[in-house]
Amino acid sequence: MSKAPPRYALYYAPRPEEALAVLASQWLGCTADAGRAPRLPLSSGLDPRRLAEITAEPRRYGFHATLKPPMALIDDVSETDFLAAVGRFAASRRTFNTPPLALAELSGFLALVPTARSPELQDLADLCVIEFDEFRRPAGEEELARRRAAGLSPRQDELLLRWGYPYVLEEWRFHLTLTGRLPDAAERTVVTNILRQRFSHLVDRPLPVRDLCVFRQAAPDRAFTMLERFRLGVGRPTKVEVWRSS
Repeated sequence: MSKAPPRYALYYAPRPEEALAVLASQWLGCTADAGRAPRLPLSSGLDPRRLAEITAEPRRYGFHATLKPPMALIDDVSETDFLAAVGRFAASRRTFNTPPLALAELSGFLALVPTARSPELQDLADLCVIEFDEFRRPAGEEELARRRAAGLSPRQDELLLRWGYPYVLEEWRFHLTLTGRLPDAAERTVVTNILRQRFSHLVDRPLPVRDLCVFRQAAPDRAFTMLERFRLGVGRPTKVEVWRSS
């Protein structure tokens, strides 16, 4: 059986020194470059072992908001080619601020989302999906079946077939995921209260979008980690953090 190729994604991710990144790493117990981060002591009402369980999924993908969903590259495109294209694209875009953030429940999980629509944010996400689709290896039947098992609308299925993911373009919503799904309403209330306290001084504030980040997943059982961060309007990396699997 052939080895699965690495997957790449275009994300928004706060810079490591920003308060949002620091708080998120303390909540998830990791940083975007696969380093462990110390957790802050929890408020009462949630066992630390349970915290590790409910943050497992966002920890695997890294603290981020998706702009171009994870994809494998087509055979005749190298990682270097892809990074060069992202750098050129980032240089053509301008920085901007989103509307203020708020904590919200999305299909049973908790995330930070803008309180209003941002045309600049939507435009950036749409262009990432469209401009970099030429690099995307088409989804196989197994992946299509897995996506469809979640239950898709006709439009979402159309987007899946065209762009490899059902929640893009008008179906896309910017969100910074903080938990996995929490089906128990009482537990979800406890976690919501903890997160509101933790992120209280960051909500109701605009979010600066200054970078376009490339994350890489070396294998299906590995976490996504930061590969490169490109400054919008410049294109050069803010800091070279190229990660390779051993």
